[in-house]
Amino acid sequence: MPKKGGKIAEVAKETQAECKRPKLDTAVSPSVLSFESPESLFRSLISPIKEEVFFRDYWEQKPLLVQRNDVLVAAYYQSLFQLAQLKELCSQGLCYGRDVNVCRCVNGKKKVLNKEGRVNYMQLKKDFDQKKATIQFHQPQRFKEELWKIQEKLECYFGSLVGSNVYITPQGSQGLPPHYDDVEVFILQLEGEKHWRLYKPTVPLAREYNVEPEDRIGSPTHEFILKPGDLLYFPRGTIHQADTPQGISYSTHVTISTYQNNSWGDFLLDAIPGLVFDTAKEDVALRTSIPRQLLMQVDTADCTKKLSSLLRRLADRLENSRELRSSDMKKDFIMHRLPPCLGCDSDPLTPGGKLPKIDSKIRLQFRDHAIITVEPDQENAVSIGSPFVWLGWEWEACELLFCCIKRVVQFCLVGSCIPLLLLGGPGAVC
Repeated sequence: MPKKGGKIAEVAKETQAECKRPKLDTAVSPSVLSFESPESLFRSLISPIKEEVFFRDYWEQKPLLVQRNDVLVAAYYQSLFQLAQLKELCSQGLCYGRDVNVCRCVNGKKKVLNKEGRVNYMQLKKDFDQKKATIQFHQPQRFKEELWKIQEKLECYFGSLVGSNVYITPQGSQGLPPHYDDVEVFILQLEGEKHWRLYKPTVPLAREYNVEPEDRIGSPTHEFILKPGDLLYFPRGTIHQADTPQGISYSTHVTISTYQNNSWGDFLLDAIPGLVFDTAKEDVALRTSIPRQLLMQVDTADCTKKLSSLLRRLADRLENSRELRSSDMKKDFIMHRLPPCLGCDSDPLTPGGKLPKIDSKIRLQFRDHAIITVEPDQENAVSIGSPFVWLGWEWEACELLFCCIKRVVQFCLVGSCIPLLLLGGPGAVC
């Protein structure tokens, strides 16, 4: 089975658990991004490249460099995160490893300079100035609402978890050796300049992170300087390395990543067990026993023909029914994604007013964050195939909304009293 969410989900857990930390109180430049919808946010993020052009020519295929030379965009990007804000952030109890990594590329290898326990700003600044170390700040959206809004909208847009890290590198230094990642990467240059080199993938659309030695990667396919307001995209598997040029005091960029463990292979690993379970209830061929002592045999070549035949029966059923249930991937996404960004001054979500009647109209305030699924309960149903309903959201859920949905679902299912399973991340209170 695929890893549940991978490293993006791990940092998402920390994000949700600490989402009530004080945010940095800094002035934000007028937004050059559109937050009206997930679609408008993504279009404004890659502008002036058209959405259809991006997915036709670049997505999972090749890098995209957008050099804007626009002072408004540069000012907005800079407001997302700045080196000058680290001193205040360190006073909020940051810890090495969890919140901050300090590292430098030395002789083609990553050297980690983390200390133990909490981050001391003076020590962090000393490592930055004297040891030319890169500061990697994990999940900055915990402290910056604009980044929170960007990530939350991108998760709605992609239907996949989105993570982020800020990298701050002093001049004449490189933080990480040449490597490739298992995520789709969007780079937003915030401060200073960064010299980038990209190389042809040795593992296209890679499923894991890996460091590549210099003597294996060959010559760069792309080489350029990112300046404030510029955007860079490259697919997972793209080998890359970056350094801050001499004469530039430092560089700050944010890396936004998505689509980890979100391939067709991952989806099949998640969905095939349900397909086999459903098919075996109706097709006796899948219920016949395997040959005697098959599990004790080394050579199982004789079984490949039988397995191929069974796989074709599964494919025929799938083509005819056109139903393929995803279970773990969907639940993992719902439970680990970012909640909507309500803002520091927003009122908490609390129930109020009268409970609705059966014919009342109900509108979900955050419809991109709620999923209602009706499907067989393979584990807890009294009888095989009995349906259950599970609801997923991860913000502080409202009791009123829960009651409304429960009534609507029950009556939609011919008045049956059907078990409800509520899924929620940290903070869900229903």
